[in-house]
Amino acid sequence: MTSLQIVGSLASLLSVLNQFPQAIKVFRTKDTHSISLTMYCIVVVCITLWLVYGIMLKDGPLIWANGLSLIPITYIFIIKLTNTVKRIDKLSI
Repeated sequence: MTSLQIVGSLASLLSVLNQFPQAIKVFRTKDTHSISLTMYCIVVVCITLWLVYGIMLKDGPLIWANGLSLIPITYIFIIKLTNTVKRIDKLSI
């Protein structure tokens, strides 16, 4: 494995793992008060676009990293959106 592949693999792995602690916390507590709905909306769109880009390039690491990253990100976004619609959280930026 080259140094370029090692860096890319580590970046992909950390991209996949970075949202899981927040998703676990939201799953356990259902508390999304301090999470920005706008930020998660942007992140969902961004990661989805990176996934589409990877699919268009047929780039495996881009596809799997962004596909797996969407799981916790989308979960957090849905819970935050649900809490906002139910007025558990205020609509804020």
